Amino acid sequence: MSETSVYRTESGTVFRVSQDKDGHLSVQVLKTTLWESAPIGMAGLRVSKTTTRLTERQVQALPR
Repeated sequence: MSETSVYRTESGTVFRVSQDKDGHLSVQVLKTTLWESAPIGMAGLRVSKTTTRLTERQVQALPR
């Protein structure tokens, strides 16, 4: 089972970070209406002061 969190940067980039049961990370970025693979380095953006974690309600409003 994996855990996924969704974030928005100050510039408006929406990305999600998933962690599988073995601890491996994957990152996807929202491009208009599609989620696309993104560089793993983007995972570091989640700790930036200007990046916010989206609430469950906000996540539900995004394209799947």
